[in-house]
Amino acid sequence: MSTKVSDSTGYVPNPQMSAFGYVMAAVLAVLLLPALPIIVLAWILWRVFFAEEPVESSYKDWRTETQNQ
Repeated sequence: MSTKVSDSTGYVPNPQMSAFGYVMAAVLAVLLLPALPIIVLAWILWRVFFAEEPVESSYKDWRTETQNQ
């Protein structure tokens, strides 16, 4: 069993791995494209019926609330 540790060669671009990543991204995009209308519809329904909008106070309200305390 060897205990020798090699020196780092540094970052070297690897075109084969880059090509593999691009191919995988393209395959995923093609596979998920038919599901896009379903995802959009589900997101719209979620926003309309289930998601609660957080109430954001305006600067004007903050000023009046601070002065009343």
